[in-house]
Amino acid sequence: MSISITPFTKQQLLPQEEKLEVARKKGELFIGIPKETSYQERRICLTPDAVSSLVCHGHRVMIESGAGESASYSDKEYSEAGAEVTKDTQKVFGCPMILKVEPPTVAEINMMNNQTILLSAIQLKTKKKEYFEALTKKKITALAFEYLKDVDETYPVVKSLSEIAGTASILIAAELMIANSYGKGLLFGNITGVPPTEVVILGAGTAGEFAARTAIGLGANVKVFDNSITKLRRLQNSLNQRIFTSTIQPKALMKALRRCDVAIGAMRGLERCPVVVTETMVEHMKKGAVIVDVSIDTGGCFETSEVTTHEKPTFIKSNILHYCVPNIPSRYSKSASLSISNIITPYLLKIAEDGGLESAIRCDKGLKNGVYTYHGILTNRAIGEWFDLPNNDINLIVF
Repeated sequence: MSISITPFTKQQLLPQEEKLEVARKKGELFIGIPKETSYQERRICLTPDAVSSLVCHGHRVMIESGAGESASYSDKEYSEAGAEVTKDTQKVFGCPMILKVEPPTVAEINMMNNQTILLSAIQLKTKKKEYFEALTKKKITALAFEYLKDVDETYPVVKSLSEIAGTASILIAAELMIANSYGKGLLFGNITGVPPTEVVILGAGTAGEFAARTAIGLGANVKVFDNSITKLRRLQNSLNQRIFTSTIQPKALMKALRRCDVAIGAMRGLERCPVVVTETMVEHMKKGAVIVDVSIDTGGCFETSEVTTHEKPTFIKSNILHYCVPNIPSRYSKSASLSISNIITPYLLKIAEDGGLESAIRCDKGLKNGVYTYHGILTNRAIGEWFDLPNNDINLIVF
């Protein structure tokens, strides 16, 4: 008589009743938007129009008084849009869902209720272990703007802010080239009978692409350097014209830098931006040339770069004018706020439509990718390894 080998019991092998998913009911969101306290942060997550849209869908929005002033939005505009405006910071942080541009401080996390949902940037390079321990203690579900994915597997918030930074880098360079205390008195662009501005762009990502678009639009001669042939090819195709492109070779790069009027740093790195321009290369550039290091957020790609502020944005080194301000999009706070708001609002409406965040992250892989703590459980492996914290795969928790 043969013996059946199976890991299942006789009871488990019997037909089981079918279990159907319970129909999802539309949820109601109660969103709190506190005033940004981080240095140089002027943006806000939702515009009055976005608030109006959420309120019309039956949701509540509470905003701290003065939260939108730096982005040119008054309390009156938010009040007329249907938001509840209050001066009580504690009351705002008591909302079930918190929206912030910058990640909250540990003190702000302590003001939140248990099981709060947090949507903000994470800015991993500036975080400490205590931040994640505070989220765990409060059992907070936190989503990072940088990790949210779109249907085409891109990161919409990162891409949008890179577009602003790339475009802004050329506008800033044009401003610095005028005849001020150190500017050469050159007009950025191409005027009949006058040699065009020479621009070198390091990096062919989104920021590099939009810097190239803006410079070409003004009539400049543009040279783009990147070690990825795929990125350079994509850049050529998206610009719909042939420009000078090259991999980063010291001899070719030195030659281009010696002739350029403006150099834009838009390189990216896994942990730190690679330094591709040495101090010696900078010393060989034309006196009065301008360097705008967009990559300064992750260390900078010029060896001479030093972090500056929006109040004192420039310094001179080796006779070259340097602009190395982190968080360039904050300089254009209203445009950046509109951009963030346009991306975040559809996510919020979808979360409500799906019956809450729990259901939404089951249905949307891109939204699930944004979660880095789930009810206090760290679900991002990279963060866990970086800070030596225990972590779990969210796909084993939510499925």
